[in-house]
Parts: sequence; structure tokens; C-alpha cells
Amino acid sequence: MLRLVYDSLTGNVRHFAETLAAELHVSPMRVQDPAPTDAYLLLTYTFGSGEVPASTRRLLTTHGHLLRGVVASGSYHWGHNFARAADVIAAEYRVPVVAKLNKGGTAADRAAVRRWLLHYAESAPPFPTSCTGEPTPWNAG
Repeated sequence: MLRLVYDSLTGNVRHFAETLAAELHVSPMRVQDPAPTDAYLLLTYTFGSGEVPASTRRLLTTHGHLLRGVVASGSYHWGHNFARAADVIAAEYRVPVVAKLNKGGTAADRAAVRRWLLHYAESAPPFPTSCTGEPTPWNAG
């Protein structure tokens, strides 16, 4: 199982990560904790008008090579910038966007992320990419 590493400003991502981790019987890590030493799924938020938070960026700068997927939260009222941090990170690190959460996400969002994690655990890393080298989009359902 991939490690869950999260970054949260308002508590929405923290709550999602902790609830998901409890359902999976694992312990999540904060980006401020000692850095992960194995592959991980990043759960983060979108800052401002679609930026990756500085704290998330610091983790990725040194440990981006271990990143296998990204989940980001945002608010629908930001329109095309909704959870845009996921798109930015996915493009930069060539990993799939596993989910985009409106604020704290829902039980259905947690179920979709759990399905992705189980699929990932059953497939041979690295996560499959298309023939062009682009990450394949994850279809949760």
C-alpha cells in the first residue's frame, strides 16, 4: 500500500486523509513530518487561484521521485482553477490525478481513492502511462 502524505491549510485535506487512512488501517503523514522514504500518494490543497502550496512544493522538490499519484482539494466556486494543484503536480511529475475534492470531499471520493490505491497495489509499478508517456487518466468508476 502506498503511504498517504497530506498537506492541509483549513483542515479539509487533513480530515479526508485521516478518515481515508483509518478506513485503510494505515497512518498518514503530514508534509511537515520526516520525509517519506517510499512511494506515496499525495493529498494536498489548491492555494490562491490554482497554485501548488509552498509546503507541498518543498516536499516535491526533494521527494517528488517517490510520488505515484495526487489528490487535491479546492472549491467549485473557483471554476477552471478548481483543485488545479492536482493538474499542475500531475503534469510536472507525470503521475495521475486520482481525485479532485470539493472542500473536504465525500464518502464517494474516499471510495474512489481506495479503489485507486487497491488497483495500484495490484498492478506492477510504475503506474501505467500511455504510449506517449503521458499519465493515463484514472477512471474511478
